[in-house]
Amino acid sequence: MRQPKILSTMHSYSWPLFLRDILAGASVAMVALPLSLAIAIASGADPGDGLVTAIIAGFLISLLGGSRVQVGGPTGAFIVVVFGVIAQHGYDGLVLATFMAGLILLVAGYLRAGNLIAYVPEAVVNGFTIGIGVIIAASQINDFFGLALDSVPADFVERLPVLWQARMQVNPAALAVGLFALVLIVWLRRLAPRFPGLIIAVGLGSLCVALLDLPVDTLMSRFGALPDRLPWPEMPDLSFSRLITLLPSAVVIAFLAGVESLLSAMVADQMIAGQHRPNAELTAQGVANIASSLFGGLPATGAIARTATNIHAGAQTPVAGIVHAVILLLIMLVAAPVAGFLALPALAALLILTAWNMIEPQKWRSHLQRPAGDIGLLLLTLVLTVLVDLTVAIGVGVALGLALRLARRKDVESDWRAPKR
Repeated sequence: MRQPKILSTMHSYSWPLFLRDILAGASVAMVALPLSLAIAIASGADPGDGLVTAIIAGFLISLLGGSRVQVGGPTGAFIVVVFGVIAQHGYDGLVLATFMAGLILLVAGYLRAGNLIAYVPEAVVNGFTIGIGVIIAASQINDFFGLALDSVPADFVERLPVLWQARMQVNPAALAVGLFALVLIVWLRRLAPRFPGLIIAVGLGSLCVALLDLPVDTLMSRFGALPDRLPWPEMPDLSFSRLITLLPSAVVIAFLAGVESLLSAMVADQMIAGQHRPNAELTAQGVANIASSLFGGLPATGAIARTATNIHAGAQTPVAGIVHAVILLLIMLVAAPVAGFLALPALAALLILTAWNMIEPQKWRSHLQRPAGDIGLLLLTLVLTVLVDLTVAIGVGVALGLALRLARRKDVESDWRAPKR
C-alpha cells in the first residue's frame, strides 16, 4: 500500500491533536537545526545546504510518508558517501546523484520493494553503521580540538597521520567549548530527556565564544552568512556521461535512504505500537530526494534520532513533522544571522555524540554473542566501510550475508529420484 499515512490520520484529527503535534514539531526543530548544519559541514558541503534539506525533504517525508511519526532530513549515515562524491565529482555531482537516487527510490516504491528490507542481514546494517560512526568521529577531531588544518585527507588511513602531526596545535579555547557542549548535552539528556538539550548546549557554547571573544571558528567566520531564503529550484545536468559516472553513487544513496528510513519506521512502530507502510515510505523518500536535489540540497532519509524525539515530545500524526519543517523555514527567514554565530567546536561535539550513538558500545556484548558467521560479517563490513569504501562494504556484506542465510537453511527433502534402468 502506497497511500500516505497522513490521509489515514486526518479522519479523526482534532484541535487537541494539532496542539500536541505543534509542540512536538517545535521540539524536533530545535534538535534538527544544529544537526542539519553539523551534518552538512561534516559532509563537505555548506551548512545552509543541510538546512535546505531539512526543510524541503523533512516536509515531504512527513507529508507523503508511510509512518505516523517519522521525521526526515540529512543524517549521519550519508556523511561518508556524500563527502566522497563531493570530493570526486563536485557538489553538482552530488546533486545529480541525489536526483537519480530519488528516481531509484520511486521505482522501488512502485515495485513494492519495501518488504525486501527484511532480507538485509542485521550484521551488515550494524557493521556499516558502526563504521560510519568511526569515520564521523574522526572527521570532527579537527574542529573539536581547534587544529585549524586547512585541508584534511578524506581517506581515513591518510587522515590519522595528519591529525597526529597537528596534535601540538590544539586550541585550548576550542577544546573547552567542545567539551562544555559535549558534557552539557549528555547531562541534559539524562536530566530532562524531553528538553531540547542539543540547541541549548550548542547555543550556550556559542554564546560563551561571542561574549568572551574567544579565538574559535564559527559558521559565519568559516562559511559566511547562512541563507535567509530558499533557493530557486533548478534541474541538474542530465548529460549521459554524468549519469553513467554517478550511477554507482546514486545506487548507494538510494540503498542507504531506503534502509535507514525503513529501519527508523520499524523502530517508531515499536515505540508507538503502530504499523508503517513501507512502500509509501520508499515513495516519499524518492520524492523528497528529488525535491532536495532540485533545491540544491543533500540526500535525505528518515532520521531515527529525530523520529524518537518526535515520539517522546508527544507527536500524534505526520503533521508534527510538517510543523518541524515549517519552523526551520521560519528560522531561516528570520534568524539566519543569529545561527551564523554557532561555534564549530560545539557542533563538532554534537556530531561526536551522534557518532557514539551510532557505534552503540552498549550493544557490543550482544554482537559478540551471535553466531561466528554473523560476527565475522559485522567485522568485515565494519573494516571495509572504514578502510575501503562504503559501496564495497555494502555489496560484499549483503552478498555474503545472503549466502550465509542460504547455508543455514534446513535441508529440504528433495523429490528427485534416480531414473530407473
